[in-house]
Amino acid sequence: MAKWVYMFTEGDATMRNLLGGKGANLAEMTNLGLPVPQGFTITTEACTQYYEDGRTINDEIMGQIMEAITKMEGVTGKKFGDKENPLLVSVRSGARASMPGMMDTILNLGLNEEVVDVLAEGSGNPRWAWDCYRRFIQMYSDVVMEVGKKYFEELIDKMKEEKGVKQDVELTADDLKALAGQFKAEYKEKIGEDFPTDPKEQLMGAIKAVFRSWDNPRANVYRRDNDIPYSWGTAVNVQMMAFGNMGDDCGTGVAFTRDPATGENGLFGEFLTNAQGEDVVAGVRTPMHISEMEDKFPEAFVQFKDVCKTLESHYRDMQDMEFTVEHGKLYMLQTRNGKRTAQAALKIACDLVDEGMRTEEEAVAMIDPRNLDTLLHPQFDAAALKAAEPIAKALGASPGAACGKIVFSADDAKEWAARGEKVVLVRLETSPEDIEGMKAAQGILTVRGGMTSHAAVVARGMGRCCVSGCGDIAMDEENKKFTLAGKEYHEGDPISINGSTGNIYDGIIPTVDATIAGEFGRIMAWADKYRTMKVRTNADTPADAKKARELGAEGIGLCRTEHMFFEGNRIDAFREMICAETVEEREAALEKILPEQQGDFEKLYEALEGNPVTIRFLDPPLHEFVPTEEEDIKKLADAQGKTVEQIKTIIDGLHEFNPMMGHRGCRLAVTYPEIAKMQTKAVIRAAINVKKAHPDWNVCPEIMIPLIGDIKELKYVKKFVVETADAEIAAAGVELKYEVGTMIEIPRAALTADEIAKEADFFCFGTNDLTQMTYGFSRDDAGKFLDGYYDAKIFENDPFAKLDQTGVGKLMEMSINLGKPVNPNLHIGICGEHGGDPSSVEFCNKIGLNYVSCSPFRVPIARLAAAQAAINNVGK
Repeated sequence: MAKWVYMFTEGDATMRNLLGGKGANLAEMTNLGLPVPQGFTITTEACTQYYEDGRTINDEIMGQIMEAITKMEGVTGKKFGDKENPLLVSVRSGARASMPGMMDTILNLGLNEEVVDVLAEGSGNPRWAWDCYRRFIQMYSDVVMEVGKKYFEELIDKMKEEKGVKQDVELTADDLKALAGQFKAEYKEKIGEDFPTDPKEQLMGAIKAVFRSWDNPRANVYRRDNDIPYSWGTAVNVQMMAFGNMGDDCGTGVAFTRDPATGENGLFGEFLTNAQGEDVVAGVRTPMHISEMEDKFPEAFVQFKDVCKTLESHYRDMQDMEFTVEHGKLYMLQTRNGKRTAQAALKIACDLVDEGMRTEEEAVAMIDPRNLDTLLHPQFDAAALKAAEPIAKALGASPGAACGKIVFSADDAKEWAARGEKVVLVRLETSPEDIEGMKAAQGILTVRGGMTSHAAVVARGMGRCCVSGCGDIAMDEENKKFTLAGKEYHEGDPISINGSTGNIYDGIIPTVDATIAGEFGRIMAWADKYRTMKVRTNADTPADAKKARELGAEGIGLCRTEHMFFEGNRIDAFREMICAETVEEREAALEKILPEQQGDFEKLYEALEGNPVTIRFLDPPLHEFVPTEEEDIKKLADAQGKTVEQIKTIIDGLHEFNPMMGHRGCRLAVTYPEIAKMQTKAVIRAAINVKKAHPDWNVCPEIMIPLIGDIKELKYVKKFVVETADAEIAAAGVELKYEVGTMIEIPRAALTADEIAKEADFFCFGTNDLTQMTYGFSRDDAGKFLDGYYDAKIFENDPFAKLDQTGVGKLMEMSINLGKPVNPNLHIGICGEHGGDPSSVEFCNKIGLNYVSCSPFRVPIARLAAAQAAINNVGK
């Protein structure tokens, strides 16, 4: 028979997966001999079973819970519903990963009118007894029966008004007794039956409610944001109550062994006399600083400081603890590794190494790489954010915080920013033409698109805050307005967006600039010491490349040459090339672009100082570059000596039904070899010039042919790339090594990687397209149905943000296993957006990639994640 229930004396800290974090730590504290009110934990497996059994608790689990109650009654000497010595318990959730505030808690369970009378008489404190009862009715109604808190809050406020008092604590025993009666009447009206009086019935209702709360909307969103699988389930902890609300010699508090905001070593926390735990957390009354506890309860405080020391040295990490003092006696209710800011995480990790409590490897492994985002991007002022209510939530596509006046076009963004206004660019979706406007804006908000849409990818690259896929916006771009949450917003109205959470706020929330703390360099140095995989960057401009180098990039894994065509007036020459009708016309237009491209590549090589640079040849479909405005069409017609109608006909001819699978990538080079030849000349000439200027640098260009699906495509394009490159090198009379490789982004390329490896010097996984083509999802449209997939538990994550290791990952592994034996010198990387996602980085390390490449601001995250992957891999 499976064991579904464990007494606190039967568990320990290693059983976290089964008992949840809270249950495992309560058991561990019990083993350490700390003052823990006793109880039992119902396992996470029981939660999973509850869902498998159609949201019911089966007889076997029910039987074990009843046995545990009997044992608990024996340990505590108290009994459920007893007239002499009644047992009261708290029922709390506890998943294996900490999810603060996401699931539900019930205190004072076991009370009914008779038990209240017994407690009132036994304690000589009727006010306390009735206070516990009214709290219990309120919590049970809210959590178990889903009667909203607000009805009860209104009754409390009405009672305080009638009695002419401000605080709950000023209400008398009779007031609270009357309130309990009103609460029960409210319960009956809403539910249609009397409030339950049998403690065992109450307990089963509470346990089911905690299991149910694992699937509540806020828990589902938190799990998705924090990579916590749905399959883990939550445990339930049933624990004897300790009362902080029995009078002035009682109290309750929450404390940290170090400051969670700064990492400073020293007790940090809050304490309330004559209160229960939820009062501190809920902020109903203003608590005192933890140090004031010394005056109120000197003995308990001395003991508490000893407990803090014991727990921190036992767990070797900063602890977050909840405790209660009952008649001067200390009880520990919980401990866990405390949540902390990124600055605090770095400081605490370094301090623990200096204090001899942790090794460098352990310090590196302690830090959540995703938290580094907050060090690299502006954030909202914490106090202002707490007071603000989001009007909507979409996808947090690029981290950071932004506030400013709404503008609706890239040109307006540039114009307003030029006159010193802070703006947020709001678009249906963005296109490559919007780049300059995106640069000028503080942040970008789009109605359509997912985590790898154009807006998301470009914003991440330039470190701009971006929220994408806000389908709740009813957009009217033409009239420069949109409606959201029942309000109409016009150009110039203030708005704030949080690219880390996806929250959108009305009005301006002040931001604070990013600050890289002193410990950052130290942790990063350790990370670089232990990782085995290189970290490159996706950068298209010298400025991006320079930023990435500052953040520790060891090369460029992807330079998207098409982004260079939107600089200045280059787009004019490029459009002439697109609308050319003969090879000669096309080559003439390309000649104008050649020196510009060459200059860009020289600057990239300079910025990278001899580190590898991979340049992807033109990839997007040509229609993305053609003019849409009448004025621009006329300008192009004049430049080419054609009529506006002729140009419009050419533009219409470029229209495709499915451009992502249309005339793009290597297909452009097959049709127009002169484009690839021009790009080859630019790459090689730039390399020759930089090599001459810096003979000690190892300049070895890596030319990447995109979207290969067949070996014959690669052979065909590679032939004129090599001919052009060799002719340039010979003409210059120099020695220069270069490589020609390909992106693996079409499933067929992965399936035939043994063939492709014969012709490729390197593979680079373009996992944005590979995911798109493996699933058959359009990454720009997936946002429309992904929420439905999350609700139906088909997906737990966006596959464009977190690599699908089962399907796409299998194709990647297959490519390596097929390609390496054919070409042992093949080096392999990834340059999709997944290159900056920690769990995807870990997978890349496991399957043996040489490097990951990500946007500049995600480089530190990838460095840390790569180090953690290497450390975890040791001994496996």
